Amino acid sequence: MAEYIIGIDQSTQGTKAMLFDAAGRMVLRVDKAHAQLIDERGYVEHDPEEIYANLIALIRELLEKSGVSPSELRAVGISNQRETALAWYRSGKPVYNAVVWQCARGAAICERIADRAEMIRAHTGLQLSPYFSAAKLAWIMENVPGVKEAALRGEVLCGTVDSYLVYRLTGGREFRTDYSNASRTQLFNISSLSWDEDILSLFGIPACCMAQLTDSDGLFGYTDFEGVLPEKIPIHGVMGDSHGALFGQGCLERGMMKSTYGTGSSIMMNIGGQPIFSDLGVVTSLAWKTRGQVQYVLEGNINYTGAVISWLKNDIGLLQSAGESEALAKAANPQDKTYLVPAFSGLGAPYWRSDVSAAFVGMNRTTGRAELVKAGLESIAYQITDVVKLMQQEAAIDRVELRVDGGPTRNRWLMQFQSDMLDCPVMVPATEELSGMGAAYAAGLGVGLYTDAVFSQNCYTRFEPEMEAALRTQKYDGWKAAVQTIL
Repeated sequence: MAEYIIGIDQSTQGTKAMLFDAAGRMVLRVDKAHAQLIDERGYVEHDPEEIYANLIALIRELLEKSGVSPSELRAVGISNQRETALAWYRSGKPVYNAVVWQCARGAAICERIADRAEMIRAHTGLQLSPYFSAAKLAWIMENVPGVKEAALRGEVLCGTVDSYLVYRLTGGREFRTDYSNASRTQLFNISSLSWDEDILSLFGIPACCMAQLTDSDGLFGYTDFEGVLPEKIPIHGVMGDSHGALFGQGCLERGMMKSTYGTGSSIMMNIGGQPIFSDLGVVTSLAWKTRGQVQYVLEGNINYTGAVISWLKNDIGLLQSAGESEALAKAANPQDKTYLVPAFSGLGAPYWRSDVSAAFVGMNRTTGRAELVKAGLESIAYQITDVVKLMQQEAAIDRVELRVDGGPTRNRWLMQFQSDMLDCPVMVPATEELSGMGAAYAAGLGVGLYTDAVFSQNCYTRFEPEMEAALRTQKYDGWKAAVQTIL
């Protein structure tokens, strides 16, 4: 009998359900988008009920299209959009929409406790920022009538999307999150590996609201997907999407690193079993806890990478399709010195400025459509270069190889420019769905279907730097100057 693992990737734009065979190969993927709820204040939300309903529909579709028997399913792994925060009653009903990671509505809360920023960083490894879950949950507590009182009575649960899905999928029997997701909430002590009661108190979140911590390859409960399966199967792996991508890329040793090119970007470097606390603008998180052992990462987060391409297409109409950007970048005047600093909702790592705005810098009379698109693509590579350089400095690693994933990695012009800016190889895997694959691999390893040999499934296209050193320096110096104009 064949054996399969279901991988679920609940991401910012939608949800994907994937089927992986006993060798770790993806045999089918189905996906479904959900609404992006954005109001006039720039607040960004998702409807948790819509996300959950989509997931159940996708599992039904996955089985129908694959023809796989439910008896052949061994386990489920889940990866999820991180930092997005929500609260729900014990019935499973959300008290409010999910507050998406992009949303900076918690800025005033962070400003109010700015004098505790260093303590927060020392405990959590994270810069105090509305980017993380803590300020979002605090906003819900402070702004949704009756929630704080209900939370104090133990009637409200708080968490990230993974814990909500596990709760719903297990019929409310399990309220769990994994260590990777916990480390991104800004409520978790990465040294004691536990929820930090001092920080929970500081943000006004009752400790009783938080999920049970579970190893990333551990058992999170059993589900039949609301009766789609005749028998329940184990949820045996959960990771934040970026951690899942790091795991799926096989970055299991110190110094290995990846960048996910999604709506935003997460750049991660595995730094091994001991944390490194950075003063340079990158943060420290857990990679995962698997086989009972913790590994740490340095991480930098960028708000707008793939979203830059979406903005060029959907908002200002410079592209008919995302794929058109490669040809336009090639056609652009190589002498044009236009930069886009895409601070549409502030700048993430290493600047951590939520109070700045986006700008085109350096345009002249001959700057046209192609040059603006090229500047948009280049802004993605420049932002990632900022973060990689800092990680190399903090971890004292001279040479790196960057493994990448996500839709924009199909743009060969962008991948070559990324390699040129970093002066290092950039490795693009044949499989795009690294986040869901990483969670599926964790689940497969957890139930004994896979061994570490599963990571050898990845095949890569390799980009090597071609740009002359003087031109690389000139371009990157121009980027740094452009950023300074908005700070």
